[in-house]
Amino acid sequence: MGILSWIVMGLLAGLLARLVAPGSDPGGLIVTVVIGIVGALIGGFIATWLGFGGISGFDLRSLVIATLGGVVFLLLLRALRRA
Repeated sequence: MGILSWIVMGLLAGLLARLVAPGSDPGGLIVTVVIGIVGALIGGFIATWLGFGGISGFDLRSLVIATLGGVVFLLLLRALRRA
């Protein structure tokens, strides 16, 4: 995947992660993209570790993995912010 694909995937995954785990998280469009990209990295690592494979391209499976990783990242950020 190219850089533009990572940005678009990050935006979609970040938006979906924020919909799945709503909260009062600060940030706009750029933060949402960063949440999605970091979520894709986390989700890809976890999915590979569990034997499902990582982010392979711009498809539904990769979007689900990135979204779940984004949710995990959001929950980690919220837990660290409370501490």
